[in-house]
Amino acid sequence: MRKEERFRLFLDYFKLHRPVAETELSYRDPYQLAVAVILSAQCTDKRVNIITPPFFQVFPDVHSLAEADPAKVFELIKSCSYPNNKTRNLVGMAKSLVENYNGILPPDIDEMQKIPGIGRKTANVLASVIYNKEVIAVDTHVFRVSARIGLTSNAKNPLQAEQQLIEHIPGNLRSIAHHWLILHGRYVCVARKPKCGECGLKTFCKFYLTNQAT
Repeated sequence: MRKEERFRLFLDYFKLHRPVAETELSYRDPYQLAVAVILSAQCTDKRVNIITPPFFQVFPDVHSLAEADPAKVFELIKSCSYPNNKTRNLVGMAKSLVENYNGILPPDIDEMQKIPGIGRKTANVLASVIYNKEVIAVDTHVFRVSARIGLTSNAKNPLQAEQQLIEHIPGNLRSIAHHWLILHGRYVCVARKPKCGECGLKTFCKFYLTNQAT
């Protein structure tokens, strides 16, 4: 099957079966989303959504976080993965926003990546959700699922996967396609034992078809 055909089938399937898809992180504004996305690195959205309500009671905006005692930040986020690094990133992010960007996330992805705690994946998520940029953020779910389905091939890192995905996914569908891949990886195409029996993509999934053949 040609890759173009596999992309078409992938997009058609999810447009029909999941016309609405969005982040499962709870947030009210760009500041809260930035905090939640930084916390979500190698941590479940469920855990992040437990951490953030009390966190935002103490640090309701970027200015309060910029002036935070790191020890207090750590105490509030210590149940997530890598709390020491994330404490530094959260406080550093807030200070950078206040000092360099008037407390507002810049819309430019390259500019965003100059901010502590914001790598390319996080920048793409924020640019997509906040500024409707036509980008795809590649996390572990997106990287794994797109390779299994056959949307990407021989991608050695998230950037290569991102470049292959945006080549074939129309701009207006890139944001929702990111969520389609994440949610599919979270609930169906799981890492250890993908639930191929209940997957609606198996008729054109490279992983499933290859394993069936063997």
